[in-house]
Amino acid sequence: MHLIIAKVNEVLYDGEAESLTVPAVAGEMTVLARHMPLITTLKQGIVTVRPKDNGDLTFQIVSGILEVRPDGATVIL
Repeated sequence: MHLIIAKVNEVLYDGEAESLTVPAVAGEMTVLARHMPLITTLKQGIVTVRPKDNGDLTFQIVSGILEVRPDGATVIL
């Protein structure tokens, strides 16, 4: 899936990923390719990206929003 993680003035990640794990307000969740569409708020914690070719990437966040679409996902911090 195509994943974008961005702040207002900075793109932290823009590329393909096998999975994305986020600290959603309702609990930790993992998004895979072709996940059902959803929008949820994120709480303080760690976002973990599993790229297709490299080791896991992690980002410490305070809050944010996750949007999942059939073609990918976007995290706005």
